[in-house]
Amino acid sequence: MNTDIFDPSVILDAIPEPAAILSTEYEIVATNAAYQAYYAPEGRRILGRTCYAVSHGYSVPCDQAGEACPLKACRETGQRQRVLHLHNTPYGEEHVDVEMAPLEDRQGNLVGYLEVMHQVKEARAQVSEHEGLVGRAAAFTHMLSLIHRAAPSEITVLLLGESGTGKELVARALHDSSPRSRAPFVTVECSGLSEGLFESELFGHERGAFTGAVSRKKGLVEAARGGTLFLDEIGEIPLNLQVKLLRLIETGTFRPVGSVEPQHADFRLVCATHRNLRQMVEDGSFRQDLYYRISAFPVPLPPLRERREDLSLLVSVLLQRLPGGHAVRLADDTLKRLARYPFPGNIRELRNLLERGILLADDGVILPHHLPPDLKDMDAGDVSAGSAPESVLDRLPVMPLEELEACYLASVARRFRGDRQALAKELGVSERTLYRKLKT
Repeated sequence: MNTDIFDPSVILDAIPEPAAILSTEYEIVATNAAYQAYYAPEGRRILGRTCYAVSHGYSVPCDQAGEACPLKACRETGQRQRVLHLHNTPYGEEHVDVEMAPLEDRQGNLVGYLEVMHQVKEARAQVSEHEGLVGRAAAFTHMLSLIHRAAPSEITVLLLGESGTGKELVARALHDSSPRSRAPFVTVECSGLSEGLFESELFGHERGAFTGAVSRKKGLVEAARGGTLFLDEIGEIPLNLQVKLLRLIETGTFRPVGSVEPQHADFRLVCATHRNLRQMVEDGSFRQDLYYRISAFPVPLPPLRERREDLSLLVSVLLQRLPGGHAVRLADDTLKRLARYPFPGNIRELRNLLERGILLADDGVILPHHLPPDLKDMDAGDVSAGSAPESVLDRLPVMPLEELEACYLASVARRFRGDRQALAKELGVSERTLYRKLKT
């Protein structure tokens, strides 16, 4: 890359986040101080190394290590790209939103790329005692990328997920990463709102508005002024009350019960439900106009069975956060049983299981017999959850062993997050042997 075409420092010094200029061959040509501090705090050499070696420790580009490569996508499309990655940092692995933009000379020739790293504060990828989202699985990362995109805006977000997937935690992460983070985060439990309480709880009431209203009460909409209003389980709101919520959203005003003066509402709306709102619209139990108002930016939350690679991490995190959990660990057999369990109650159920285990583990180790009966009685060969390797192997057609090995290696190479050397080590073969087998 010919850096005489432009002065890299002029570009990078104006960017507060870690930023670098890359050649068309992935080499780091220039960085700003933030990039150096984030990826090489001890002054290790960065210039001349490849971006994938510095940020991932890979020996090949990201797309060859099973990840989406923003540089490759940028090269193919000629347009700016953004991809959420896990990067190696002085603080361990962290989620980073990588933004890549092509750089051209005056003749329109591609000369390199500008890479800017946006730190993702909504979640962590390693054990932490702090409350918040934790995960590394592909399904979790996809959800996190949507949250990170939506957080800085005012768009209404609809969180879709099964019970126990952490919808309120995600809503809190959206709020904490938004410009409204210093203002209140107010949760409305819609499933508990009766018709008689709906207006009073949401909009408040004036003194004397009804029998028992001995003083003025501030409603939850007013309490959320300047912040975020989180409507949890919005699908539980009765049809006759949905029109009142729709009017609040459409007009941005409300009237406390007993008042004639409308008040201005100022909140960012986040909704959540475990129900299929589209089906409810078709059935006539949820207003179509309200659905389109709240579903501007839907975010699906993955169930725990789609994040099985996060199970060990989540267990470690929950044990750190639960009372008495610091001194307790899971036996290997216990973790294996949990890995075969479908977790219909998701993370909430996992938390309950660990709370039970902490109380029963007198020697500091949660053993299989400390699990509830439906888990304790699971046979080691039980694959009813559909997640054990045997259930996959049983469906394979009969084929030559060499062909089976080739198919397996190709699949593993696509999914493995490290380089070929690390993959070879995991498989127990030499790097040369792995390279030869992948080529055949």
